[in-house]
Amino acid sequence: MFKPTVGPIIGHTTTNHARIFLRGDTQKDAAVFAGIRYRRSGEERWTKGVFTRLRTQRDMSDVIALNDLHEDTEYEYQTGWLSPMSPVHTVDTVQELPLQWPREVYRFRTRSSKSTLPRAYIVGSCRYLRMTAGIPSAPQLGDRIFASISRLAAQANPPISATLMTGDQIYVDDLNRFAPDRDYQQILSKYRTAFAQPNINKLMSNTATYMILDDHEIEDNWPANKSKNDDYLYKNAMDAYELYQASHSPAHGLLANGQVNPQLKQYWYQFAEGDIEWFVTDSRTRRDLSAGNRRILDKEQEEALLKWLIHSPARVKFVVTSVMFYPDRKSLGDDAWKAFPEQRLRLLETIRTQRIPNVFIISGDVHGSLTSRLTHSEDPDFEVHTIVSSPLCNSKLLPYARESTFILDKPLAQTAAGDYRHELTSKVVSQDNFAHLLVEAKQIRVNYHDRDGELLQSISIPLR
Repeated sequence: MFKPTVGPIIGHTTTNHARIFLRGDTQKDAAVFAGIRYRRSGEERWTKGVFTRLRTQRDMSDVIALNDLHEDTEYEYQTGWLSPMSPVHTVDTVQELPLQWPREVYRFRTRSSKSTLPRAYIVGSCRYLRMTAGIPSAPQLGDRIFASISRLAAQANPPISATLMTGDQIYVDDLNRFAPDRDYQQILSKYRTAFAQPNINKLMSNTATYMILDDHEIEDNWPANKSKNDDYLYKNAMDAYELYQASHSPAHGLLANGQVNPQLKQYWYQFAEGDIEWFVTDSRTRRDLSAGNRRILDKEQEEALLKWLIHSPARVKFVVTSVMFYPDRKSLGDDAWKAFPEQRLRLLETIRTQRIPNVFIISGDVHGSLTSRLTHSEDPDFEVHTIVSSPLCNSKLLPYARESTFILDKPLAQTAAGDYRHELTSKVVSQDNFAHLLVEAKQIRVNYHDRDGELLQSISIPLR
């Protein structure tokens, strides 16, 4: 068997289930299969193996689901792909072959259902990897920070439950002015290269990774910058996104046999761990820019988010939105929630009037990191915090955000019931960085680290 050409990537993981993405390669016209075998750490015997057939329609990639796992348990696994000499083999018969598995052993841990346990997450966005003629320029720059994240993850206590990549995992439009990528194969090549770099590969093969797109997976400031010729670009970009980012997410349901259903209804999704729940929004592809019905989230998604906020019993609720919820930028803010004030106010008023505590908005996009606190002039019980982490790797063509980038001297919104006021609770980080979130019994600690893993600042946010 051969090592995966991309992956493995540990995706959505629960107390008894894990999804693992991997890619093989074509072998002329021969059938190609990929497989995973696994065992609990400390055991000697491997499982028989779970296999799937790889097809060119999916760029020789697929997601294999492992089921009936034990809760809060570390597993080891091996994975690879092969092309049997006999053309009659199936996913069942390749299990019986005397296979030589690739030697590398990866690990993942299933979730615990216990409440109030301390838990930790990595959050980051905007990973720039410049490509020229299909070849990455100085790829070590775009991959460097993931070595630091892996080192932190190897020592972290509590262990890292998951990495949240909140947008711009690739830049389809990195050379948009000169040589824009529009063709499907060009975009696929960008994903293969970006996700196959050694440090990000090491991180994603051993830590559950959740992703959601932002504009650069398509085009800068999509869909406001959409032209009449961009339907071709959009289809290709989203087909590639579905393969490499959405495929291993909770957005996909399961079939009766326990494997991932290839049908996909939407990109937004939810997942939970004990008494912590996440709602990962699609803040990009369901926008309505019409004057009479401006929306950053479509109606169905907004209703689902509000229902979840009101009825979920979670102690801590994280809402992921790829673009800034607040504070607003002084310029270039029309790509974020600033341009959709009515919908933002509906969410805030729901949180306030329904007395929903411990809501945290997670975002990226602005190439600067910060935490901030939103309060209400007439309602002392209302409080919402935002945690922003960006970028993992910046382009020299793009500036970093600074404190002066944001509107901080005016209320975020003014209503008859009072004003929504916000303030920074951290310094603004203006360099490559990632966030390490620790959810504890009485507080959330947000630790920002630079690309070498050095601690930049630590913020404690009390829980109610």
